[in-house]
Formats: sequence, structure tokens, C-alpha cells
Amino acid sequence: MADDFIRKRLLDLASQADRTNRFTFTGFLNEAEQAEYYAVRRELPDCGAVLWGGYEDAERAVLRFGDPERLGYEEPFPVVCLEIAPLQEKFGEMLTHRDYLGAMMHLGIERSEIGDILIREKHAYVFCRETMADYLCRELTRIRHTSVSCKVSALPETEFTVRTEPGTVQVSSPRIDGVAAKIFGFSRSLCAELFAAGKVFVNGACTENHSLILKAGDKVSVRGYGKFRFLGIGGVTRKGRQIVNFERFTG
Repeated sequence: MADDFIRKRLLDLASQADRTNRFTFTGFLNEAEQAEYYAVRRELPDCGAVLWGGYEDAERAVLRFGDPERLGYEEPFPVVCLEIAPLQEKFGEMLTHRDYLGAMMHLGIERSEIGDILIREKHAYVFCRETMADYLCRELTRIRHTSVSCKVSALPETEFTVRTEPGTVQVSSPRIDGVAAKIFGFSRSLCAELFAAGKVFVNGACTENHSLILKAGDKVSVRGYGKFRFLGIGGVTRKGRQIVNFERFTG
């Protein structure tokens, strides 16, 4: 039922952009919803579409329908970044993603209005729909036991770079199931279950093809475990196993 709703919503927005020659936007889509877009995009009007979450590699992103060249003008994504900081740095708690998200949900905001939440020590950078910015800045004054301030961020984009950790694993081939199992430390049987349950995504699109051969630059996400970028084969061991280079996203 949820998939049907998303498909209908995407079709409505794409058709509206195609018919009126104006840009249309979704709310923030999670990976499963983005995968639904990739699954149905051939059924949508050919009006142009781009995903953007406020910074490169954003997990949650807004989908914009409309082609600037065809329409003859540009319209930025209605996405802003808010910085949430303790009023007294010294006494501020080390809050979690759940703490920040819970406080915003408690204000009655729909999840689709909020994108990624990046935590840097006692500060958080929250991407949200532009229409929610003033409300959040005014109403978000406390998270757990910490009094906070909230403002639109004017910091350079380097602040929004996702943190990664490099690593290597040895595998018989760059098949996605073997690589993912090694990186996340789960069994092949659990790996097969995750593929069958639609919890594995490559470059934002859900895949059930556990024998897919990864290419350098592919971004793999396994819901509940995390995500990594496949960087390629770095060498071969004496026993003929391939040494895979990757970077794992850490926040």
C-alpha cells in the first residue's frame, strides 16, 4: 500500500511538472522511497529529475522534477541546513541522532520534512524543508536536558562532508554478497535474507541480485548495518584472493 502511494505521488508530481512547465518537489525520500523512484522512472513523463539532500552523499534526499534547460530557468531545492547548538557549550549533553530527531518529531513535524542529521560533537546540522526552518528555529529550544539554539547555517559545505573510514577485505571476487558479508561481518545465509527482504541498495536502487559484480565508485547500503563505497581491487594475495579497498560511512 505504501509503495502504491509513493508511485502515485511521483506520477502526480512528474505529470504536474510536465504539464505546467514548472518545477515540482517531493519531501525528503528515504532510500526505499528513492528505490521506488528508480523502479518506476521509465513510467514517468520525461520531464527531468534530480535528487538532492543538501550535500553530496546525503542519505535522505528531495526529488525535483523539471529540466532547467527545457524550462528556461533554474529553481533551487527548497532545502536549508540548520545548526543546533547548546546555549551553554560547557553543560551541553552529547546528544544522539535519536535525541535530535525525537525532539523535532515531538513538535509535530512530518518525517518527510527532515533530511539527514549530521552530529559534530555537541552540535548538529539538520537538513530540512525551507518551509520548516522558521518554525524549528522558533520552537526547538530544548533537547533532553539541554537548552539549545537553532539557526540557519551559513557554514562552508566542507562541514557537511560525510565521515568515512578506509578499509580492506579479502574476497574471492568483487561480488556484492561476499564483499558486504566481509565488511559488515555477517554470514552468507543472513546476507541472502537481507537481499530477499529488499534491504540492500546500490547507488540508491534496491537490488535482489546477490551476485552483482561491484564497480569502483558503487555505494552500497544495507539497512540496519550501514553503508560503504566500493573503491576497487587493490591487489591479489598469494592464494589468489582479491584485496578490496572500500570506505565505510561513519556519520
